[in-house]
Amino acid sequence: MKARIHITLKNGVLDPQGKATQNALHHLGFSEVSGVRQGKFIEVDLAENDRAAAEAKVKAMCEKLLANTVVENYRFELVA
Repeated sequence: MKARIHITLKNGVLDPQGKATQNALHHLGFSEVSGVRQGKFIEVDLAENDRAAAEAKVKAMCEKLLANTVVENYRFELVA
């Protein structure tokens, strides 16, 4: 089973990388772009067949290491 994890900054948290990307896009002529936010995407292969157990393990991974839950949100999906 594979977990696809998306991690993004919470609303209200400053995103200097997103701002730098937005500025670079403006310099390249994409002036219509606004509100760029940057995040992380992580794929994890799990040797787990039980969906509920896999969800619990991925949630624990996110809470303990992958996401800083003070300033980041995360969501994930499991695919067979």
